[in-house]
Amino acid sequence: MLNQWARLCGLDDFGEKGVRVGVVGGKLQGVEATYLAHKAGWEVVVIDQDPNPPAKGLCDLFYQCDVTEQRAFSEKCKGIQLLIPALENKTALSFLDQFARVQGIPLAYDPSAYAISSSKIKSDKLFSELGLPVPLPWPEAKFPVIVKPSGASGGEGVRRINALEDFRSSPAFKSPTDWVIQEFLEGPSFSLEVLGHSQGYQMLQVTDLKMDARFDCKRVLGPTVLQEREIKSFEETTLTIARALNLRGIMDVEVIQHEGQLKLLEIDARLPSQTPTVVYLSSGINMVELLGDVYCANIDPVTAKGSTLRGVVYEHIKVSEGRLEVCGEHIMTEGGPLSLRQDFFGADEAISNYEPGRPHWVATLMIVRDTRQKAWAKRCEVIDRIRRTFSIHTYLDPSPGGPPEDG
Repeated sequence: MLNQWARLCGLDDFGEKGVRVGVVGGKLQGVEATYLAHKAGWEVVVIDQDPNPPAKGLCDLFYQCDVTEQRAFSEKCKGIQLLIPALENKTALSFLDQFARVQGIPLAYDPSAYAISSSKIKSDKLFSELGLPVPLPWPEAKFPVIVKPSGASGGEGVRRINALEDFRSSPAFKSPTDWVIQEFLEGPSFSLEVLGHSQGYQMLQVTDLKMDARFDCKRVLGPTVLQEREIKSFEETTLTIARALNLRGIMDVEVIQHEGQLKLLEIDARLPSQTPTVVYLSSGINMVELLGDVYCANIDPVTAKGSTLRGVVYEHIKVSEGRLEVCGEHIMTEGGPLSLRQDFFGADEAISNYEPGRPHWVATLMIVRDTRQKAWAKRCEVIDRIRRTFSIHTYLDPSPGGPPEDG
């Protein structure tokens, strides 16, 4: 796959160096893109205006640079064959889009699709026009309700409001045009990526999402517990949205299962974090490599989707003196540059800022086994080993609306 688009892009003379990809943004999406690009055998340059972003410790080369400083940014992009945006700043994305067009460097970005997916209000309007199942909007919805900032991603700013008096004092009541307000639904959440262009789309693998108390994803599991008919329904909904957006590139779709029905929560027309790595570990499908096919050679993304998927547990932990907490992915941005570790307290791989003697550290644990049940059993062994090693007595695994697990 890599050699196919590399040849079509005239990269035969790069020899052992192979493809050089530029990841613009070094936070969570940048970590994801860097990890998967390395798995594809690519050289990775990370560019970020922050001097110490998480992905700095994972890449081959790091440059501190603001994308809007065109002359300096152009110098950093020499020799790059593909740019992957890993940021959500609209001004920076606009500059990056213009730069890539002028320089003739493929940019894995669909501005029109992203403009809709980055606004929950615009996305919900699209879902309504397409007649897709969504949570009831307020004021049709009864309390409790969920309020979400229209332009935020992940669990940022998401709140559950239980009563009208609390709602009247919330920012969502004061400026409802900036917020999505929906019924609160209980049930498991799932994610699915679609990748391609108008001539052909490839559905990838459904993964299962677990949230922390602030509705940030703390754990991703594969393969999914959904039945085949449910997966098929999810794929049909995702394909409907991709076609309506005339998507070129990648889109992530998140749903919640409530009373036997999958209801849409949000879409993101960009490389997401967390789920692409789980799909890669479970199926061997590398979404970053497929983006190279689409943007560098206009090749239809074709995957060798096998019937046997490996079991994966992928989760974020925060360790401090006497305490281990499973947390949403936001914790991975709090400790500076991260590095990739092998056999990390028994986990197959981990991305972490851990150093011996460091009292506070975070890690993303990755455990892979033949089945999901075996992967979970191994995950529990890893957690127990960490607890024994650091004499941890307090273990927390909070979920939305429920008490934390402590043992």
